[in-house]
Amino acid sequence: MFDKDFLISDDQPDADTEFIPLLSAEEEQQMAMEDLPEELAILALKNNVLFPGVVIPITVSRDKSIKLVREVYKKSRIVGVVSQKDASVEEPGFDDLNRIGTAALIVKVLQMPDGNTTVIIQGKKRIELQELTSIDPYFIARVTSYETGDQARTDNEFNALISTIKDMAIQIVKLSPNVPSEAAFALKNIESPFFLVNFISSNLNIEVKDKQKLLEIPDLEERANLVLTHLKRELQVVELKNQIQSKVKVDIDKQQRDYILGQQLKTIQEELGGNPQEQQISELKERAAKKKWSMQVEEVFAKELGRLQRMNPAAMEYTVHMNYLETLVELPWNEYTPDNFDLDKAQRILDRDHYGLEKIKDRIIEYLAVLKLKGDMKSPILCFVGPPGVGKTSLGRSIARAIGRKYIRMSLGGLRDEAEIRGHRKTYVGAMPGRIIQNLKKAGSSNPVFVLDEVDKVGYKTFSGDPSSALLEVLDPEQNNSFYDNYLEVEYDLSNIMFIATANTLAGLQPALRDRMEVIDLSGYIVEEKQEIARRHLIPKQMKAHGLKKGQLKLGKRVLERIIEDYTRESGVRSLEKTIAKVARARARDIVLEKKIDPAITRDDLRTILGAPRFSRDQSLLKDIAGVMTGLAWTYSGGEVLFVEVSLSKGKGRLSLTGNLGEVMKESATLAFEYLKARAGDLGIDPRTFQQYNVHMHVPEGATPKDGPSAGITMFAAMASAFTQRKVKPGVAMTGEITLRGKVLPVGGIKEKILAAKRAGMHTIVLSEENRKNVEEINEIYLKGLEFKYIKEMIELVDLCMLDQKAKNAMTFDLK
Repeated sequence: MFDKDFLISDDQPDADTEFIPLLSAEEEQQMAMEDLPEELAILALKNNVLFPGVVIPITVSRDKSIKLVREVYKKSRIVGVVSQKDASVEEPGFDDLNRIGTAALIVKVLQMPDGNTTVIIQGKKRIELQELTSIDPYFIARVTSYETGDQARTDNEFNALISTIKDMAIQIVKLSPNVPSEAAFALKNIESPFFLVNFISSNLNIEVKDKQKLLEIPDLEERANLVLTHLKRELQVVELKNQIQSKVKVDIDKQQRDYILGQQLKTIQEELGGNPQEQQISELKERAAKKKWSMQVEEVFAKELGRLQRMNPAAMEYTVHMNYLETLVELPWNEYTPDNFDLDKAQRILDRDHYGLEKIKDRIIEYLAVLKLKGDMKSPILCFVGPPGVGKTSLGRSIARAIGRKYIRMSLGGLRDEAEIRGHRKTYVGAMPGRIIQNLKKAGSSNPVFVLDEVDKVGYKTFSGDPSSALLEVLDPEQNNSFYDNYLEVEYDLSNIMFIATANTLAGLQPALRDRMEVIDLSGYIVEEKQEIARRHLIPKQMKAHGLKKGQLKLGKRVLERIIEDYTRESGVRSLEKTIAKVARARARDIVLEKKIDPAITRDDLRTILGAPRFSRDQSLLKDIAGVMTGLAWTYSGGEVLFVEVSLSKGKGRLSLTGNLGEVMKESATLAFEYLKARAGDLGIDPRTFQQYNVHMHVPEGATPKDGPSAGITMFAAMASAFTQRKVKPGVAMTGEITLRGKVLPVGGIKEKILAAKRAGMHTIVLSEENRKNVEEINEIYLKGLEFKYIKEMIELVDLCMLDQKAKNAMTFDLK
């Protein structure tokens, strides 16, 4: 009578418990009082009928139905469920549907491993379809309630009818071998006559049209009598089947055979010295006795171990429980590695592994000093933010070595499933803990240095959950002392872990996650720092990787400078390492071919090995030309130099923008143009020029998308130069946001932009006055050779970036 799939709940407390959703009296009363929407999306069922109060799973395969389910699940989650008149119709129309159905709540939407979508729905109240209001993308109809609102009778005759139905249903369950015994328990606990009749009606082994007829009967007593008729017929069929089976001699089935063989095998193993299952359980007990876990974990372990001992080793659940218990004993509960409080040694390790990065090193030493004084301190949550290749990830390994802790690195790039963080419930096939717990098990310590790499690239609100929100508990010092993994089902203390997150930018992080971390910026390196990093780390590493001995490869300071400036234009040193590797490979080839070589690489050797320089200083663009200015931009890879070109042509004053510019950048260009018109008199520009000449502004490298407000003053300066035909001062770069009133506002990424200007050979940088404080915070070594000009108004920029003389071949304006 009952469908077993209906009886299994998705949120079971453990693997052995089957949960049958029953409707309490309070829930039934609340359901009856709920208001029914005037319009509902209509979901058509092929082979089933949904009754009020009943929970059923359905598999959705039609594209319209899948779209309906997903959209309604995000909103009200209330849908109208109506069965088809003919199940063979693949695309039913409105006339193919029964007029009486059920308003239902979408409880859960599950994406199954085979690609199908399964929806768990619960009936609320019966409805009647009145008229169709929309057919695209799915049916929406105006509905009214089909419930009479009458109370169930309480007289003896009606009570006897309900009692007879319940007893007969329980009898059928007991006589049916394929129906779990929990169904009988569920029937006994149903008190509401409405829900009892609906529950049995839903699970009767009858045709869909007969179930629809039951749904459409308004009177409860009439419906109950019809249900009793169907039950009598089904009871007769079940009894007849049992009589036939009892007359047939049945051989021992496979389960009995396996049990007998298992008992024989157990006896043989005992004769040979014990069975392996008992040995495994004995080992688990010995390992558990040595653990330092809490009383709560000890109770959970003892309970699960007791269940394991009662299980048949051949059962599938035996392996599931064994894996769970092994995970518990393998975790380092309250096991910590001692911290190294020798601050001088820690400083030496950090200095040896990384050149520069003084701010981060000071922060680590501060942490160790406080930990040494206090003896116990919640570990900080650090977030290293900077362009690729500056050493964010490798710094975590150095920190672990400096303080004597285990090191764990977990890449979050592309993570889309919340279960990767919190784990799966152990009732699922192939369930396992989340990657946090898995890595702790591998490390064997509860206080490692844990690097969460690429935290800015983790998924956000995906179909499989929200991994970034799951990280909120992990990275909150006030919560992570009781981290809950779905597989463990007990709390684990993460508060002693030193979490270090790395990111290229904070733009992709949700604010709550960013608020939980102490952000430390790692900007790019200047040429001198890159030379020192190459000499100390990169060259020895690549010589060892390519089998070169000491003295077989020498890269002088000037050669390194040429490699850095001509062949690698980056904030970090990743491309520099690849280029040095290419030089090492060339040297290894010459040694194997027994060529006569000089260990020292020269500039000519670089051209032979690496080819022509990939980058140049682009200053030739600015010589004797009007309308070309150098701006500074920030990207995920660090700072970049940005050229803005403006040309004028006869026309009607139209402004054209090219170069794959974003909306903010286009708005900045419009602001600059309008401000230039307003100050035309101050710059000696004839106002008629704006009406008789078209303006074309272009930002080179058109394949690269560009956006942001920081190029505002560069656009204004380029336009001013084009309209005045004044020559541009060489070596001047600028960055700043502009307003319609001519104010210059501050921008971010100042250090990265300064490094980009140095790489491009600039000597003067124009910034907003409000950016002065950002420059003063930067180490003097990065500012060497640069002059800074600070402005408040856009008009101040003209004399700072342009000469008084006209450009070569300056155009003359033919005005009418």
